[in-house]
Amino acid sequence: MIMLLYLLLSVILIVPISGGDEKYTTKYDNMDIEHILSNDRLLSKYVQCLLDLAPCTVDGLELKKNMPDALETNCSKCSDTQKVSSEKIISYLIDNRPDYWTPLQKKYDPTEEYTKKFIEARKVKAKVST
Repeated sequence: MIMLLYLLLSVILIVPISGGDEKYTTKYDNMDIEHILSNDRLLSKYVQCLLDLAPCTVDGLELKKNMPDALETNCSKCSDTQKVSSEKIISYLIDNRPDYWTPLQKKYDPTEEYTKKFIEARKVKAKVST
């Protein structure tokens, strides 16, 4: 939602590769997440893709395909960059774009299981940082 978003947009960042220890490719790790989050047109296109409301780009299709696995495994196949990007994206959507977050959560996390874990982890991180 890519941890829903990485999901969400890194959730953009996720493409599986084959091999013994399956991980997502780092092919999209250099994407400018800040630019996407600050550009409503781009962000909207990714959200619409994830919600089956509009066609997807190639990276959007990969994100959409891998989102359920990333959520279920707590992004265990993600690179460190993907994990950081996912946290940034999810936090941004929760805090600033509930109009995008709510439908994504309903689709990818209808029981709010992953959302609750993310929010709890965020609280713990905030306490550690202070």
